[in-house]
Amino acid sequence: MSRSSKKGPYIDEKLLKKVGRLKIGDRTVIKTWARASEVAPEMVGFTFGIHNGKNFVEVLMTEDMVGHKLGEFSPTKKFVRHGGKIQKEMEKKVEDTTRTAQTAAKTTTEKK
Repeated sequence: MSRSSKKGPYIDEKLLKKVGRLKIGDRTVIKTWARASEVAPEMVGFTFGIHNGKNFVEVLMTEDMVGHKLGEFSPTKKFVRHGGKIQKEMEKKVEDTTRTAQTAAKTTTEKK
């Protein structure tokens, strides 16, 4: 469920203070644990280090991100591939074909 419209968006006060202290275009990373905070228009152009439970993921805020939660841009779970032995064999075949194509391209450019 979304937050009530009469309450307005939730934006962490400490986060707004940190943004207010910096100049636009400043390249410092603003570290935050406030994943539930929404992206405000004042945050556009700044780089945030959003904590995902283990480390900080650096995200440059753009206009498209306004209204979304900070946590949406810092995934907390790492995807481990599906498949097992068959999947590995398929990936190896694709890798081999790309290598042969690269070597063929190198030899043709060297001959010229």
